[in-house]
Amino acid sequence: MMDWTDRHCRFFHRCLAPSSALYSEMVTADAIRHGQRDRLLSGHHIDNQDDAIILQLGGADPEALAEAVRLAEPYQYAEYNLNVGCPSDRVQSGRFGAALMAEPELVADLVAAMKSATAKPVSVKCRLGIDDMDIDKGLDDFVDAVCRGGSDHLIVHARKAWLKGLSPKENRDIPPLDYDRVYHLKRRFSDLPISINGGIASADIITSALKVMDGVMIGRAAYQYPYQFGLWAAMIYDQSPPDEDEIMARMANYADAEVEKGERLIAITRHMLGFANGQKGARRWRRMLSEEARTPTANGDLIRNAWEILMTARKDAA
Repeated sequence: MMDWTDRHCRFFHRCLAPSSALYSEMVTADAIRHGQRDRLLSGHHIDNQDDAIILQLGGADPEALAEAVRLAEPYQYAEYNLNVGCPSDRVQSGRFGAALMAEPELVADLVAAMKSATAKPVSVKCRLGIDDMDIDKGLDDFVDAVCRGGSDHLIVHARKAWLKGLSPKENRDIPPLDYDRVYHLKRRFSDLPISINGGIASADIITSALKVMDGVMIGRAAYQYPYQFGLWAAMIYDQSPPDEDEIMARMANYADAEVEKGERLIAITRHMLGFANGQKGARRWRRMLSEEARTPTANGDLIRNAWEILMTARKDAA
């Protein structure tokens, strides 16, 4: 998610869900080609070990996307994903994101170009359709084209994107979810790994989806309720629930190391605000990790102190 799932967020989520595939925020091909490449692409591995981090790219030029993939190869991402689902105004003006669903043959060319630059898997994330597009024939035709391009995996957000008439924020909630359409798509394209996305925020939805689909992608619910995300991941992978004390110790140590390099603590703690959602003491937790984390001297001790205060509040409420 743009401006959300940066490297600090991914470190936090990797602590919570050690076996889940994590996606970068969307990065445009031109930003990699002409921008601060190392800042955009480095620092995503945990403890210097390879793990399943997927680089999500935006673009509409085959040559530019192929070059971006080649430039990203030294950073050892596990997979490359083409975003054909984002409805933001910035994306539309650049003729990519969800707008590309109107150009399935171009998407096929983009996927083929990306695959020519790497031996890693290449995937596509899309919506059910855009605007007046028929989500029956139109979506099938789009996926046919994606397959011709050689996509190894498809992630479908189970909503349309209305590029005309709805804001990007409204597009996250107003178009109705249609999981059955995605399930039908999977049955038709049985040989193509397909994951489902959109409104997935409970163990029941995850369990039901995995009876049909190859995977589920959890977006805003993972960010807003990170510990719950960790519990869902543990359920899927049959692992023990994440240890909260261990996670906070790792985040505090990580924060110390990053602050020592010149990073501001708020860049890390802003991703942790939802950890206490629904608990007694959550308001103070959020205040400490947002307001106090902005001070120039703030470091990992703030996380340690905030966690201790939250634990005390929990005991008092018990």
